[in-house]
Amino acid sequence: MSELQFSIDPQQPQDIDAVERLHARAFGPGRYARTAFRIREQAGEAGGPAFVARVGSLLVAAVQLTPVTIGGTVRGFMLGPLTVDPSFEGKGIGRALLDHCAEAVRAANRPIIVLVGDEPYYARVGYRRVPPGRITLPGPVDPMRLLALEIVPETLKTLSGEVRGDPG
Repeated sequence: MSELQFSIDPQQPQDIDAVERLHARAFGPGRYARTAFRIREQAGEAGGPAFVARVGSLLVAAVQLTPVTIGGTVRGFMLGPLTVDPSFEGKGIGRALLDHCAEAVRAANRPIIVLVGDEPYYARVGYRRVPPGRITLPGPVDPMRLLALEIVPETLKTLSGEVRGDPG
């Protein structure tokens, strides 16, 4: 059996409609109340890197990084949403996008990525639970789902405060 071949590229303006349809299928109309969307609104036009995965010319997955400040001082990124078309789940596309994001954040010289998600899935690429009460987000967030990937080791030890979209 051959492996699925896919490419990862920076999201382009012409991808926006396809990404929006992918988000609508995955998250439904309530998606705008999700924390990642709220943080993105705070960041405004200062949107961070976004990537799409394609099988041939078909867009099958997307992820966005939003610039944030944590505690008003530490500049990092919030990852989300990560969306993979259900018919392409389990093929390594999500993991490849996560690895791609980590490299982009390293290149941007930011120490941390935060997200709200399922620990068993994200732990496979190094994300771990943020100690309760250390970081807060706008809106209701289950603290057990608040995860971080330290690009710079030991960043979480001194980090505290609210995550806010960073408009630049």
